[in-house]
Amino acid sequence: MLCWLGGMLLLGNILVLPLLLAPRRWRQPLVQWAISAVCRCFLAGAQASGLMQLDLRALDRLAGRKQLLLVPNHPSMIDAFLVLSRIPHAVCLMKASISSNMFLGAGAYLAGYVSNRFPEQMFRAAIRTLQQGNVLMIFPEGTRTTRQPVNEIGGSVALIARKAAVPLQTIIITTNSPYLSKGWKIWRPPVFPLIYRAVPGQEFSAQAPRDETTRCLQQYFEHTIRLSIDPALQLNQDAPRGPHS
Repeated sequence: MLCWLGGMLLLGNILVLPLLLAPRRWRQPLVQWAISAVCRCFLAGAQASGLMQLDLRALDRLAGRKQLLLVPNHPSMIDAFLVLSRIPHAVCLMKASISSNMFLGAGAYLAGYVSNRFPEQMFRAAIRTLQQGNVLMIFPEGTRTTRQPVNEIGGSVALIARKAAVPLQTIIITTNSPYLSKGWKIWRPPVFPLIYRAVPGQEFSAQAPRDETTRCLQQYFEHTIRLSIDPALQLNQDAPRGPHS
């Protein structure tokens, strides 16, 4: 499955290169949609093969939103795929190293993703992206969760939302497996099936001071999530299965 995903990402990066010649206002939504399609295809294949069980349908109600800052918790490397598969036109705040990644770099650049290489430029680009009507996703923990239920939330998301005058939409992600969590080697096999659930949480206004908004986010995540990696997690067996589950 990982080789299949890598192949799709590599081929996608090659196929979108001609879009460098297209106007940004056309290419960015197209590449964002293509990234979402790759994520959805990968997850559908993993579910059809019995490797994963997914409950992502609740995210669909966010797909039509604009000018929104998405702030999911971050238990594993899979999290971005879960959200992007259901919200096709989301822009991501990405690590600077992704820009030189052969599997992700070209697509991320052409999709208008925001790099954190230079903090001052990152803040300006993130605020501008939101003010242009886009949906921006930032993992507020800054890295994958290393303490349960969430790491300490940084103040950046509150500051960006306040400056851009947009709400913060939390997303609660839970899984039964530490697969691709912090420190997990990518070729180390997990116990299957992998179970993932992602649901929209509370929406927060960013009008309050940064520290107050950050504190509210921290308390909400800690009170809402018992364990983001919970071996006892089970999905409703009556829920529909397949690529739309």
